[in-house]
Amino acid sequence: MPSDCISFQSSGYFTPIINDYLNQKDTLKPLYNRFPNLENFKLQIEEKQATYSTAFRETLVNALNRQYKETSTSAYTQQNIKLLAGNDTFTVTTGHQLNLFTGPLYFLYKIVSAINLSRQLKEAYPDKNFVPVYWMATEDHDFEEINYFNFRDKKIKWTRESTGPVGRLSTEGLTAVLDVFEKELGIGQNANWLKELFENAYLKHSNLADATRYLANELFASEGLVIIDGDDSELKRLFAPHVKEELLKQTSHQKVAETAHLLKNYSIQVNPREINLFYIEDNIRERILLQDGIYHINNTELKFSETEILALLESNPEKFSPNVIMRPLYEEVILPNLCYIGGGGEIAYWLELKSYFNSANVTFPILLLRNSVLVATKKQADKLDKLYLTWADVFSKQQQLINKRVQSFSEFKLDFSAQKEFLREQFENLNTIATKTDASFTGAVKAQELKQLKGLDNLEKRLLKAEKRNHAEQLERIAQIQNELFPNQSLQERKANFSEFYLEFDGKLLTELFDNLKPLEHEFNIIVL
Repeated sequence: MPSDCISFQSSGYFTPIINDYLNQKDTLKPLYNRFPNLENFKLQIEEKQATYSTAFRETLVNALNRQYKETSTSAYTQQNIKLLAGNDTFTVTTGHQLNLFTGPLYFLYKIVSAINLSRQLKEAYPDKNFVPVYWMATEDHDFEEINYFNFRDKKIKWTRESTGPVGRLSTEGLTAVLDVFEKELGIGQNANWLKELFENAYLKHSNLADATRYLANELFASEGLVIIDGDDSELKRLFAPHVKEELLKQTSHQKVAETAHLLKNYSIQVNPREINLFYIEDNIRERILLQDGIYHINNTELKFSETEILALLESNPEKFSPNVIMRPLYEEVILPNLCYIGGGGEIAYWLELKSYFNSANVTFPILLLRNSVLVATKKQADKLDKLYLTWADVFSKQQQLINKRVQSFSEFKLDFSAQKEFLREQFENLNTIATKTDASFTGAVKAQELKQLKGLDNLEKRLLKAEKRNHAEQLERIAQIQNELFPNQSLQERKANFSEFYLEFDGKLLTELFDNLKPLEHEFNIIVL
């Protein structure tokens, strides 16, 4: 069974709002600017070029050079940073948390999507330049979401306290994590490389932002990836007018609320606060609350008058951190960005923001669902062939797959739908007779119908159960191979870390990802190595 792909919509792993977005449903079209196809990038380029200033480019390049000062990177990445100074250069951006040792596999898929799309755009628009950007979520403060990674079903965790932005968090204590990881790695050249990568990233850098920059740079610098940290005073200064607007008028809450009626048939991904900003210091990231004209910092004694908080914004813009509602605007203000690449949850909350972007007079980016991948070994693919399973089969929910296979194994039909329909027709006739003779019988007729239908349901279940026992060995093999590919009946990319696949496939995983992932085709890739 060779490498393959299935559509996102048919995979069964995406929400209704994402499926409707991919199907370009009319009701969602007011919530985005342009759909991600190659032709639409021409207009996106023109719009962004007309609205993004040269002065902002200069500040951006200076900030990147400052952030990369202690990082040794490729000539390709250095060239891409220089290109950002030019009016014909644009970015393709993805963002991710500072997960320990990259966290789950989809960290790689996001960045490969951004790099491959940048390459494709360069081929389509050769007179322009396109730079893949990884936005580090250094200002997030939910440490419990990022302080571990899974390796061969073992959770390797960094245990410590953290209350402020994770990018500023000291890497002290990660030697103990490396000791645990090293014991699991085993021996060999690839194991040694992974150990050295972890050691150089986390034991030779003083904070998590620098460690993550080093790690991503080691993995992707050869492809020209540019890594940006938004926790930067000069970049925040570019965004200060929007922070001031939020403090004084709470615009984001009002504008995001305008889209609510268009999303009434979906689960809302993010609900806006009255003020969608945090106050941050090294050990603090707390909400800014407005009460009776005074700005309070939640869970602290800090408070500011309007004059004081605006003076603080002027002198120290780095103390203001956008939350999930405002961070997308911040990204698009400071970057010459054309496209944001994210997972299903990210795209869903971006779809709440179009009205807010319009009010801020900032170009709304093209939204692209990142590539998703199922990685399998040749041995696993051969097992599926022997079990007569397709890739589409293993994406099914396990109970549905088992029941489907039992039906195919059985010598007789296990579905009593025809018998149930026949029974309903007979009782419909009986009910007609009852109403013409004695209407009091109708209740008894209905009760008997329900009893008979329930009896058929029970017989159907017992028959299915009996057939499962008859084919238990083969069904167990089916469940086993699906559990290998979908750990805990969830997506592999959300559980596994790249390191175990680096060992399994002798360092070939990234090459296969670059060769196979086509961001604009909106497909779930299956890669057999």
